[in-house]
Amino acid sequence: MPQFAPLQNDTFLRALLRQPTEHTPVWLMRQAGRYLPEYRATRQKAGSFMGLATNPDYATEVTLQPLDRFPLDAAILFSDILTVPDAMGLGLYFVEGEGPKFERPLKTEADVLALRAPELGSLDYVFKAVTQIRTELNGRVPLIGFSGSPWTLACYMVEGQGSREFHTIKTMLYNRPDLMHHILAINAKAVAEYLNAQIDAGAQAVMIFDSWGGALADGAYQAFSLDYMRQVVSLLKRRRDGDPDGVKIPAIVFTKGGGHWIEQIADIGADAVGLDWTVNLTQARKLVGHKVGLQGNLDPAILFASPDQIRTEVHKVLDAFGKPENGHGHVFNLGHGISQFTPPENVAAMVEAVHAYSKAQRAY
Repeated sequence: MPQFAPLQNDTFLRALLRQPTEHTPVWLMRQAGRYLPEYRATRQKAGSFMGLATNPDYATEVTLQPLDRFPLDAAILFSDILTVPDAMGLGLYFVEGEGPKFERPLKTEADVLALRAPELGSLDYVFKAVTQIRTELNGRVPLIGFSGSPWTLACYMVEGQGSREFHTIKTMLYNRPDLMHHILAINAKAVAEYLNAQIDAGAQAVMIFDSWGGALADGAYQAFSLDYMRQVVSLLKRRRDGDPDGVKIPAIVFTKGGGHWIEQIADIGADAVGLDWTVNLTQARKLVGHKVGLQGNLDPAILFASPDQIRTEVHKVLDAFGKPENGHGHVFNLGHGISQFTPPENVAAMVEAVHAYSKAQRAY
């Protein structure tokens, strides 16, 4: 087990565990990305997205870039949600302007029945990056590990790429639910093992991205997405052996488009629920009570407005959550990933506004 420096800023972890904090912690989904010129320079050096993601030195470099620029309260591993199906032999590749695709999607019953959880050794580049990033952070802020949800991974594995309509996977879901459940059970096992290996490597919190859960009908969401995330959460390690901080490792679950299922998501055993920008934080806090912390949920498009308007909208989000109290926790984030066209100076204005206003909130 690698050993690491003690944590200097644990505000993010305390907020997730619903403990008092001096300010509301903030980080951004996709905070290491194309909106930063230094990221684009490193990606050019790496030659491709996969060249970046599979090289621990490059992955470490781009993970740390936003932290060198903004006083964020957490780092998130630079990787991709599709590393797991790639390690299952589906042949991940990227087409410029079109996103990820698989050479060998699951098209037939034989394809599905041949599916196996990957050997963790084939994902060693991810775990090496986690350890390297945590070492180089040197206790500055916590490091978040992550995975796609079993359902979201299955969407790519069956469709072969991103989708707007999800015709192929929904046809399988309704025509052959047995095959769908077979894929999801394998994915749940693989995701839990993958996240636990990230925890062993040094991740101090983990997040499950259910990017496509909101595409499901009520009833189907519970059976084909939520139940499998519950399985993953139940298998997660919540303490890391030999960690100098010895704190619980929180788990965050985020279903984009899942606002109407907040109470059910809060019941699966995670420590916090991520919310997209369509959700009212005041109502969400009432619904979940002391059960989980909340993460979110500024509309990423607000970062194209003026710094003054950004500050106003940040204040609205913090006011909507209300004054933090022991037993409630809030992590400020966007309601989805940051756009590649976002001006970095607007991110700086947002982070400064979150810290300044949330400190003032606690003072009165």
